[in-house]
Amino acid sequence: MNEPRLIEFDKIGDEEVGYISVAQYEKNIPFSIQRVYWVYNTPEEVQRGNHAHKTCQQVIVAVKGTLEVILENLEGRECVFRLDTPDKGLFIPEMHWRKINFSSDAICVCLASSRYDEVDYIRAYEDFQALKKTRT
Repeated sequence: MNEPRLIEFDKIGDEEVGYISVAQYEKNIPFSIQRVYWVYNTPEEVQRGNHAHKTCQQVIVAVKGTLEVILENLEGRECVFRLDTPDKGLFIPEMHWRKINFSSDAICVCLASSRYDEVDYIRAYEDFQALKKTRT
């Protein structure tokens, strides 16, 4: 199973003219991108995510503001990532439960390895925990 990890994107430009960062399949994105979506105007008291994917892999980027991403794998290991700059992303492999906290000004862009498919989602934490028990 792949491990979550931060991905550094090239930061091209300077303070005078601004910056551009690029995400490319095989260069810094470990899958062919099939879907892109963004999340914004999320109140700080609302936690997003609270699901896992059976097969979909994702890279998320805080293009504005700050994201705190809490991941849990099937072995029960948790890791926390802070995304606060648009020149880095977080690779989230399949079968990782995620909880995401947003700053009030945060905008999150997600690059996904598959198109939307409700069957790929594990939406109940109890169902995710049950999968953990079958793998031990």
